[in-house]
Amino acid sequence: MLSILKKILISILNLESRLVLRKYKPFIIAVTGSVGKTSTKDAIYEILKYPKECLHRNPHTVPFIRKSEKSFNSEIGVPLTILGVANAWKNPIGWLSNVMYGLELLFTKNEYPNILVLEVGADHPGDIEHLTKWLKPDIAVITKVGDVPVHVEFFGSPQAVLREKLFLAQGVKKGGTVILYADDRKLRDLKFEGRDVTTYGTVEGADVRGSAPAILYKDGRPSGISFKLEYKGASATLTLFGVLGVQHVYPILAATSVGLVQGVTLAHAIQGLISNFKPPRGRMNIIDGLNGSTIIDDSYNSSPTALEVALGALAEVKGAKRKIAVLGDMMELGSYSDDEHQKAGRLAAKSLDPARGDLLVTVGQRAKGIGNSALEAGMKDSSVIFFDDSVTAADKVKTMIKAGDVILVKGSQSPRMERIVKAIMADPSRAPDLLVRQEKEWLER
Repeated sequence: MLSILKKILISILNLESRLVLRKYKPFIIAVTGSVGKTSTKDAIYEILKYPKECLHRNPHTVPFIRKSEKSFNSEIGVPLTILGVANAWKNPIGWLSNVMYGLELLFTKNEYPNILVLEVGADHPGDIEHLTKWLKPDIAVITKVGDVPVHVEFFGSPQAVLREKLFLAQGVKKGGTVILYADDRKLRDLKFEGRDVTTYGTVEGADVRGSAPAILYKDGRPSGISFKLEYKGASATLTLFGVLGVQHVYPILAATSVGLVQGVTLAHAIQGLISNFKPPRGRMNIIDGLNGSTIIDDSYNSSPTALEVALGALAEVKGAKRKIAVLGDMMELGSYSDDEHQKAGRLAAKSLDPARGDLLVTVGQRAKGIGNSALEAGMKDSSVIFFDDSVTAADKVKTMIKAGDVILVKGSQSPRMERIVKAIMADPSRAPDLLVRQEKEWLER
């Protein structure tokens, strides 16, 4: 019964969204991919809301822009963003209110955004294909998909995931623009008839390029990253405090590409980012830990590609007395799960140094494959610790932390790795401001 009601609700919200777009005709920028969608969407929003020159209706005022909140990218999240209403979770009155507000938008005169920045996900085959039957972006951004992307469990192959993502690019209006991740050969040479193509990445030849990434330090501890942004011979050095990893470079490159396509100058795009952009929670965020330690909080989600980058960033950190990788299950990998967890174990073994006292902590049944593979790759038995769940792991890991430790915490949503981050924070009272999944609905699960 609940399943039927959900389908009816989704159908109503989709119909209202379709009609709302037809009535108000906003400029639509849609972002999809397997890595970095939310960060890219947030960075686009900050660039476009800042300068006065990026406007479509009134060239003398700041545009009215709406973006997807958090990671609202599903068959129900996209309509919620278009309608401008919140997730009502299990509250039927809340959902009825959402539907009524959609009707109000349709039948009365309302102020409505002239720019929408939408995050679009694909959990199952057909998700984006069906969406683009009525959602026609002016700009589509395709971020990194990866060799074994998240959600591949529900698709026939990684190639099928990529094909689904590309439906968004194919749905772009004629005369619009597709922005592609150039570091992936499968993407950078693609053409779409009747649409312009712009590329971004770190490789030579990318239209908007990032180079020379470096870790910043303060008082001997990692504090952020810097990199050079290059476009048509012009360049600028950008710094991002409170995060680690080259994955934070790509959303900025993609967002800058969107701004440039829209006529924003490079200087204004950079100013918008410097003034306002903050990477989302749970994506390689640097947090003060117990006993003078440093936490790299990457607890939002996990996939083979993202985990490889996270472990690479951990390996690059200098000056740590000890490094600890706390890794949870990677979900929705289907038949690829065993191989990818084993591969992650070999990567972990390369990133950690048992002679220094480094530790690998695994959380969950699937993640045991990471630990076992790391042992086979040469890590000592005393350096690999297994836990079945994040609650047990949180209680034990907080007793292990020493001064000077750098701790990476990463896993998919299901293992709830943010519980471990909260347990080892220097000030757990800041969890609502710093961590993912701190809403009441999540905390009660």
